[in-house]
Amino acid sequence: MLKLAKRYHVDVLQAITWNYSTAILLTWLIFKPKLTNLQAAPIYNFAALGLLLPLLFLVLATSVKVTGIVRTDIAQRLSLFIPILAAYVVFDEELSLLKIIGISIGFAAIICSIPWQKGRGAKSRSGSWFYLLVVFVGMGVIDVLFKQLAAFKSVPYTTSLFIVFVLAFICSFILLIVKIARKKTKFSFPHILIGWALGAANFGNILFYLKAHRALANQPSTVFSAMNIGVIVLGTFVGLFIFKEKLSTLNKFGIFLALLAIIVITYSSY
Repeated sequence: MLKLAKRYHVDVLQAITWNYSTAILLTWLIFKPKLTNLQAAPIYNFAALGLLLPLLFLVLATSVKVTGIVRTDIAQRLSLFIPILAAYVVFDEELSLLKIIGISIGFAAIICSIPWQKGRGAKSRSGSWFYLLVVFVGMGVIDVLFKQLAAFKSVPYTTSLFIVFVLAFICSFILLIVKIARKKTKFSFPHILIGWALGAANFGNILFYLKAHRALANQPSTVFSAMNIGVIVLGTFVGLFIFKEKLSTLNKFGIFLALLAIIVITYSSY
């Protein structure tokens, strides 16, 4: 959807802003979150996610402009290193040889799946490394924060999800108002429709990500790896069959490794 947005010159910030309004509505209608007894709620976790979710979208867009799609893609995919490290350092997951092998295959798949040939001739400005660093750290930290949210028992995770979506909407809406006031964009109704469609997908993505962390509470690396590597596989198939993108032999080998990594990591969890 974001790729189509770029093709049709859609303002990403507007789409992101209205996407959170749909996510808020769906969470409210489906789960009817209770906004009481929140004294023990992880306020700092809520605030961090509420800020990082919309801001990182903007950093991603800027990084693509400043450093190019390939470099941004590399930083985003390699951010898996951070939650994997956190699984053992922060969440005390037990390390098995089979899981190490699966994760190693996963990182090899990430490297092989990157469209290196498209990066030739891409120019980057001085200081562009900063955007890549923010993408790398930001994506990894968001994964870890969601795991902590799923592990928090005092507040239902659906209530936590609702609060995070509200904070993200407020943050992105303020940014949008500032952008409109500075006459860098104009309000457009089609952006609301695009944002609503994006919001439905975003809601489902985060909801089932939290459910996975709840179901596999003692296996965070399995969730981190399977989701991130799975995104590569599905995203590549979408690019191949819908956007008619071409894959190199290395890319095809990367998809094979990604599927193998998911199988090995999942098997190691049992």
